[in-house]
Amino acid sequence: MSAYSTYHDDELVALLKQGDHGAFTEIYERYAPKLYYQINQLLRDGDASQDLVQDIFIAIWNKAHNIKAGANFAGYLYVAAQNSAIKFMRKGHLHIDYLDSLAELEENLSEEYGKDYDVEVLYELIEKEISNLPAKMKAIFELSRQGNLSYKDIAEQLDIAENTVRKQVSNALKIIRGNVHKYGTSGLIMIALMRN
Repeated sequence: MSAYSTYHDDELVALLKQGDHGAFTEIYERYAPKLYYQINQLLRDGDASQDLVQDIFIAIWNKAHNIKAGANFAGYLYVAAQNSAIKFMRKGHLHIDYLDSLAELEENLSEEYGKDYDVEVLYELIEKEISNLPAKMKAIFELSRQGNLSYKDIAEQLDIAENTVRKQVSNALKIIRGNVHKYGTSGLIMIALMRN
């Protein structure tokens, strides 16, 4: 265990801004696995996810002087991961049917990273809201977001119309957003909704 492991993020960022390799290593070890998990939940591509995480940390090292002192560094990293995944998908490397809604949130995310959010609490809240959905809606939503199936595949599997699937997923998202909006921004809620 290194001496840096006891440092708070603010202390590590201050050292990072001075070019401290040990602080960078601690930040990497602390956050790389979490960012990899977050990105891979969107991309479902381990190699691409690892590449994006590496790119994020290269940018952090190269642009450490741009990181705001006192900012929510964990939030900053989560937004960077989200933005990297969105850009990767936009370039056509990956197509997900809800990419358009994610793209709309990108600007909001970059403005909101400074707020204090407990992402894990939000994830738990989202999971609770999903479990409270009506049974049919819950099953369709889970197949769509957590099973990563297309609307067409879900319709065939459940022997229902594709439009029914689309409406059920849309209604589920409205219910979840409506019930948790006071606990986080729409961008972070969408991040949580995409987590497996």
